[in-house]
Formats: sequence, structure tokens, C-alpha cells
Amino acid sequence: MTGFIEPVILTGAHATLEPMSQDHVQGLARAAADGELHDLWFTSVAEPAKMQDYVKAALAMRDEQGAMPFVARLAAGGDIVGTTRFFNVDAKNRRLEIGHTWYAKRVQRTGFNTECKLLLLTHAFEALSCIAVEFRTHWFNFASRAAIARLGAKQDGVLRNHQVLADGSKRDTVVFSIIDNEWPAVKRHLRFQLDKRR
Repeated sequence: MTGFIEPVILTGAHATLEPMSQDHVQGLARAAADGELHDLWFTSVAEPAKMQDYVKAALAMRDEQGAMPFVARLAAGGDIVGTTRFFNVDAKNRRLEIGHTWYAKRVQRTGFNTECKLLLLTHAFEALSCIAVEFRTHWFNFASRAAIARLGAKQDGVLRNHQVLADGSKRDTVVFSIIDNEWPAVKRHLRFQLDKRR
């Protein structure tokens, strides 16, 4: 596969992100079961029994739209504890979105997400020379909105009735972004947040 985003393994002190494959289905199913994440109506986490289809759809997005889905592992022990993705890739304008992110309950409210975002953003801005990185979430996903803001992203706006979900409800989508001239300060902030947890 050749394109704007190539497969890459991103490694930090506590987290490793590696390109998703069919081999990761069982690990992702175990991660989703930790906290019963599929029960959160405002997210799109697959039930553990449907993780095969979730992975198949993620890999189709990679092959057809230039996305790059990752599994997130604990650096210590190597357990898969979630997933995240580069997608909505606009190579011409050097933009992409980070999303489809979820983590097992045991790593929520730790520095794990902060480190994963630092790895992804560093790659986006410093290896891919992106000029902007977006984050989007459901209006009612208050925890996600707060987490995105804590990264240093700024809210761009709300897309009303942006999507029709599987249950027929309509999603208002909150859009955030970080732009290239903000990246040095955001990077410093994320490193500061991680240092506080050590």
C-alpha cells in the first residue's frame, strides 16, 4: 500500500500503537468487554461477539479510503487495550482526523490516552507535515469532549443532525482541531501532563 499514510508502529513509554489486522480480533474483543463499552449508546464500539465485523470494516476503510487503524497495546505485557485511527484523510491539503478511539476501562483515566495522542499527533505533524488534525465526537459524549479539550484542541463548531445512527437517532457532532502553529505548545502541554503522572 502506498499513500499519504503508510503502516507504522508508534512506541511510547506506556503505549504502543500498531497497524490493525485480522489477528487482533480476539484482543480487541477482550478490551471491549472490559467496561462493556458497547453499552454506551453514544459510541460505536462493537460488542465483543461482533468484533470480527468491526475489524473487517476498519480494514476496508484503510484499503478504500486511505485510513490507518491501529490497535493500542500496553507497552508492559503487550495486552491490547483499545484502538484508534487516522481517517478522513485529505492528502492534498495535509489534513486528517484522529478518531474511532476507545479503550478498555482499566486504562481509562490514566495517562494512556494522553500518550497515544502524543504519538499520533507527533507522527501527523512531524512525519506527515499535517497542517491540521481534527477530532469529532457525539454531542452527548461529554467525557470525550472534555478529554479532547484537555489535549489542547480547540472547538471549531457543532454539525447539527450530522449523522443518522444505526438505531435511527440523529447525531450532533462536535468538531475540534489542532493546527500546525499550535502544535509546539500542545506537544509541550501533553508532555507536561504525562510527566505529572510519573
